Amino acid sequence: MSTPSSDVQKIRCYLKNQLINNTQFIGHDREKKQIFDLLKRTITHGESNSALLIGPRGAGKTTLVNNVLQELKDLKYFDSDAILVELHGLVHTDDRMALKSATTQMNLDNAVDGKVFGTFAENLAFLLACLRTGEKHTSKSIIFIIEEFDLFCNHHNQTLLYNLFDVSQSAQAPICVLGITCRLDVIELLEKRVKSRFSHRQFFLFPGQEDENKSNLDLYLEKIEYYLKLPGSLKISAASKKAWNSNLEDIMNEKKFKNILQRIIDIDLSVHTLKNILIRIVVTLNENRSSLSIEQFQEQLNILEKDETVQVLQDLTCLELCLIIAIKHHMEIYDTQPNFEMILTRYTKFANANSNMQITQRNVVMKAFEHIEKLELISKISGNKTQKEYQPFSLLVTPQQISEAIKKSHGLPTEVVQWANSSFA
Repeated sequence: MSTPSSDVQKIRCYLKNQLINNTQFIGHDREKKQIFDLLKRTITHGESNSALLIGPRGAGKTTLVNNVLQELKDLKYFDSDAILVELHGLVHTDDRMALKSATTQMNLDNAVDGKVFGTFAENLAFLLACLRTGEKHTSKSIIFIIEEFDLFCNHHNQTLLYNLFDVSQSAQAPICVLGITCRLDVIELLEKRVKSRFSHRQFFLFPGQEDENKSNLDLYLEKIEYYLKLPGSLKISAASKKAWNSNLEDIMNEKKFKNILQRIIDIDLSVHTLKNILIRIVVTLNENRSSLSIEQFQEQLNILEKDETVQVLQDLTCLELCLIIAIKHHMEIYDTQPNFEMILTRYTKFANANSNMQITQRNVVMKAFEHIEKLELISKISGNKTQKEYQPFSLLVTPQQISEAIKKSHGLPTEVVQWANSSFA
């Protein structure tokens, strides 16, 4: 049964909004509860805390914190008992800018119409005086959310971080400093005096660890159902709604679909990638394609699997590809990083052994070698200051990528293909 075009349009509009604007965080209930309790204790009991939320980009760190803050704001006492200060390392590129923003957000006396007066030292002294003069059980709690926390470690002397952590250690004004970063080594970036004042409380957020009792596949099936299932409140015909949800359920039960989804998970676990895939599928819905299909997910998997490095290798000249093959063979035989002279010798030996291969001049081979270096297919071993021709290089592509590029390349001499596929040279 075909779905009316008006219903298709409403379904597409709802799903796009669900994928783009819905900020509900799914999974990581333990970490979410820990951060919620940490911030709540600061507001209700006047506890001072400091913590870091660490995880790769796309793991949902900011979304999780925003969800926690929204839950806190739903509590009646949040607005009267707490002040939220949000700082961002990409926006507040030095302590002066961060301090002005904090002062403005806290509505302090030296901030007039969004402008802050006085020198950095005066503003810092004023801010610290304001933080320290309040009584623990009577003053408002202040929550600092610091995005891209690792960038604040680059600020001069880490003055702001030092003072915020110092205040959070004291038993004066209730303050909680929560840093968000993707740097796993962020603690090592802190100066010794700053590190000594940090609580060393860390929360880690990694994709695929949302629920230890469920597999990644089950978790992702739940997320797909959450994003794509139509609710009863959506104003479309009951028949269209039933047909969509029934089709979604059928697809999710298909073994082929689960295999495709598992492959997507193996490539990239992040929810950000999953959302992008679903958005690209949803925007193709129209009156001629009013339902989901497994083929749509297969198309998105093909795009995700496409290796750009293989495409770069395919676009190389025959000479450049021969140099890549020569480096590969040298590393397989000797397990060492070769230099230009070694590669030139190996390539010349191959060309001399095959009558169809044209012997190329040394300076032309050097140009080809420099070109594959610019393409970042090979790189110099750092710390070596020998003459250019004798500097060792490492190969930045895998043997599998080379084999795939050789397989997909057209017009390569048979000798080159055989040389690439040989296990000795």
